[in-house]
Amino acid sequence: MATFTATERRAHLLSAVSHGGSYNVINLCSTVEVVATTTTIGQTISFGRIPSNARILGSSKLYWDALATTGSPALDIGLAAVNGNLAQADDPNALSDGNLVTSAGTGKTMPADIANIGLPAWDLVASETSDPGGELEVTGIFTDAVFESDGTVTADLYYVVD
Repeated sequence: MATFTATERRAHLLSAVSHGGSYNVINLCSTVEVVATTTTIGQTISFGRIPSNARILGSSKLYWDALATTGSPALDIGLAAVNGNLAQADDPNALSDGNLVTSAGTGKTMPADIANIGLPAWDLVASETSDPGGELEVTGIFTDAVFESDGTVTADLYYVVD
């Protein structure tokens, strides 16, 4: 019989002595109304900023209205530098990649890869090998095709800082 041991992702100073210990969970909930134009490919959404050492929880979700009836427009969610604090480049799909917006999204988990849940935000940026400090901008970018309907996009991001 195999025994599986969980990897606890938090600093030693915040370790709980017993079950029930918790962090102060912080929420970045940002709702943006997007307007369809003929040039929506590459259109960027700014959802807000989080600390670079924010550990993003698996309860974080992305929601969107049906923004297209034709084509395959997608929405990527990423992290971008604030005041040039990233070593190389922004990562436009660090949290979620290729969300088709042709029908309403009822709650896509962020980060999309379960192995990344609980990692600090800076560690989700492909170009980073250490915490750059400061803040990172949570961004959305429309890719692949034009969306033709106005609608709402909401990022509901939960995180802790240790």
